[in-house]
Amino acid sequence: MATLELQGIRKSFGALEVLSSVDLELEDGGFLVLLGPSGCGKSTLLSIIAGLEEASAGDILVGGRRVNEVFPKDRNIAMVFQSYALYPTMDVARNIGFGLEMRKVPGPERVEKVRAAADLLQIGHLLDRKPAQLSGGQRQRVAMGRAIVRDPDLFLFDEPLSNLDAKLRVQMRTEIKRLHDRLGTTVVYVTHDQVEAMTLGTKVAVMKEGVIQQLADPQTIYDRPANMFVAGFIGSPAMNFLDGTVETEGGPALVLTGDGQRVALDRAPAGQGARVIAGIRPEHFTLGEGSPVRLTGRIEVLEPTGPDTMVVLSVAGREITARLPPRIGLAPGAMIDLGVDRSAITFFNPETGTAL
Repeated sequence: MATLELQGIRKSFGALEVLSSVDLELEDGGFLVLLGPSGCGKSTLLSIIAGLEEASAGDILVGGRRVNEVFPKDRNIAMVFQSYALYPTMDVARNIGFGLEMRKVPGPERVEKVRAAADLLQIGHLLDRKPAQLSGGQRQRVAMGRAIVRDPDLFLFDEPLSNLDAKLRVQMRTEIKRLHDRLGTTVVYVTHDQVEAMTLGTKVAVMKEGVIQQLADPQTIYDRPANMFVAGFIGSPAMNFLDGTVETEGGPALVLTGDGQRVALDRAPAGQGARVIAGIRPEHFTLGEGSPVRLTGRIEVLEPTGPDTMVVLSVAGREITARLPPRIGLAPGAMIDLGVDRSAITFFNPETGTAL
């Protein structure tokens, strides 16, 4: 395994800049998730690391070695694609071992490596089957096996689960997590799925328009987002945003724009009269009886999910979502008081969107 370092990576296609001065470091054995919406540059960045695209500027270091001019086949990097990219006329065993065959690895050693990878991925009983005879999850395991047998310095995953149904995605996510824990591999993983990012990554780089908005461990990104984009992109349902004005006299409080509700705060995020945006995650609301910090709103929609009820309500002219217990005994149109965990409120500058 190896470390990965990107220094000032830029990429332009003509006048269009898709990556703007990307810097990051990944420790040996780390699992970095590149997360962001379609078109943010994450797959382009992965292709640059693999050598499939050339950076317009900047350096790529794998294990401390600059690899900018090194051919992809010589970088000792293995890539798992979204489409699996299996050879339909070859059986599973040959698909897994084909890269070794091209490198002239002796037959007995090749067979041993293929068998070990297949056993690790629990597909040893499938070695004589063709890809057409496999399920989506099995094909993805074969693609992962082909990467494992190479014993690379770095594993790259390009949205490997996007073609699978919801149940298989959960299963394969667990398999990838288990594989990383067993092998101690250094991984860069591209996805637009925040659940994959939160559950798999030791580090997450949230990207927007070719720029890394925040690079940190998943819990830090969730609890302390750097800006409103990160706060709104991470979390399902997304973080709620409410406009207001800071009041410091008579104890710190936020006066909501729109209906003048006063929300008591632990601390003033800015000076008297300053405009701010308060970010509150759905799980930081409770039914308001007995809570010293409350918001009042009208229920618009109830969405029972089994363990929770998502309550969409109108507060100060905004729609917000609260995650509440099931069977709350309320109906659309009813007024409701919500308690707020004020220690969990994140404040943002309304002009720049950055966290205060």
